[in-house]
Amino acid sequence: MDTLQHIINGFAVCLQPVNLMYTFIGVFLGTIVGVLPGIGPSASIALLIPITYGMDPTSALIMLAGIYYGAKYGGSTTAILINTPGESASVMTAIDGYQMARKGRAGAALAISAVGSFIAGTLGVIGLTLFAVPLTSMALKFGPAEYFALMLFAITAVSSLAGKSPAKAAISTILGLMIATIGIDLQSGQPRYTAGVPELQDGVGFVIAVVGLFALAEVFSSMEEMIKGIRPEMIKLRGKLWFTREEWNRSVMPIMRGGVIGFVIGVLPGAGGTIASIMTYVWEKRLSRHPEQFGQGAIEGVAGPEAANNSDTAGALVPLLTLGIPGGGATAVMLGAFIMYGIQPGPLLFQNRPDLVWGLVDSMYIGNIMLLILNLPLIGLFVRLLYIPGGILMPFILAISTIGIYAINGNPVELYMLLFFGITGYVFRKVDIPVAPLVLALVLGDMMEQSFRQAMTISGGNPGILIGSTICVVLVALSVISALLPFLLPKLKAWREGAEADAA
Repeated sequence: MDTLQHIINGFAVCLQPVNLMYTFIGVFLGTIVGVLPGIGPSASIALLIPITYGMDPTSALIMLAGIYYGAKYGGSTTAILINTPGESASVMTAIDGYQMARKGRAGAALAISAVGSFIAGTLGVIGLTLFAVPLTSMALKFGPAEYFALMLFAITAVSSLAGKSPAKAAISTILGLMIATIGIDLQSGQPRYTAGVPELQDGVGFVIAVVGLFALAEVFSSMEEMIKGIRPEMIKLRGKLWFTREEWNRSVMPIMRGGVIGFVIGVLPGAGGTIASIMTYVWEKRLSRHPEQFGQGAIEGVAGPEAANNSDTAGALVPLLTLGIPGGGATAVMLGAFIMYGIQPGPLLFQNRPDLVWGLVDSMYIGNIMLLILNLPLIGLFVRLLYIPGGILMPFILAISTIGIYAINGNPVELYMLLFFGITGYVFRKVDIPVAPLVLALVLGDMMEQSFRQAMTISGGNPGILIGSTICVVLVALSVISALLPFLLPKLKAWREGAEADAA
């Protein structure tokens, strides 16, 4: 009953006119940030923290949180329309969302993205409201060995994205892991694989890789068509700027599953929305009756990852509020904002400042409604981008990609890295190597290596620690099954067809 009373009081806090205004400002800025590639919620929150000096802490944190989950909404827009993910977690949305746009269903993709984000975001906040403290105890059971097993499962699960060639997926994954090792070795402090380039000591930025592999590769493909004299076909929108009943029926369960997966992954510190969206995509492809449609414009490939991406934000706030442990870059910056105001997140925060905690949590319900109202009317405006001729649109994509990357650190070397990944993405398209395994390996590589080395240090070099708990055993078993599935499924299919032929 005390918790219920605190929740009611939280709505009284977030519904105050000044807090409603800051909620709107936060989600509006977040949407803009999400659309622009390269900036991301972490940098935006960091830039705006000085502006909040002198503000009421509750109002300031409500606005900063609005930027955080608002950016998740905006990231899907350019991913769907021009194959340029606005932020890293929108990578999976681009795979099928852009194909839907090319087939004239951009309005449906944007609409299901907005509605799915709203539903899953609300589910995530409900989960944050009900399960914050219990789920924290679960997150505490994950040590270095458990995190390594989780990353291993995610890496092997990406075999579902391999298409017809597990070998090509393995090439993509290994290349991603190799790139992830570039930079300073945290244990020895020595630079690795930097080729004497100081800018590589911090590693390869994920946003650089994503924008190059998707946006720049698209520009290069269009340039090739222009050189060959192939005029790009004008994308014609089909039907209403909304999803059909059939599309909704195909999307509703992926949205629900993505909401759950995203929230649970978000609770694990360090996992993040990118992992949640990739794992949801993998899961939906395995459950689908028509897995061959994924990558060709399957609406489930938009609905599921977008749902996971948005529910992850609420999950990431669980360890931040209950333990004071940030779950990722954006929540780490928010932790700095808490500390700046003299507030220490942790178990006592719920007792000492229930007005702030529940005002912040309840503002996310209001913010999700604001985002839905804000984004749906803009669908018609957004899809007009598709009427821009390719000769204008491609330079526009090139411009926002390079400006977005250069604006992060103002480093021209990163533009050369962007070009490298653009060429890599183009070559991958020509030889039909999937990009998704490389992206996942690049995300997980560093965390996977550090977790493994920490586990080995704790165990004194005994690899038995990797199967030393129930969680590890389950995840390792799932990893083995995932690795073998691409080889077993064709044989199972051939055996079934042979049995049917004999029976006939």
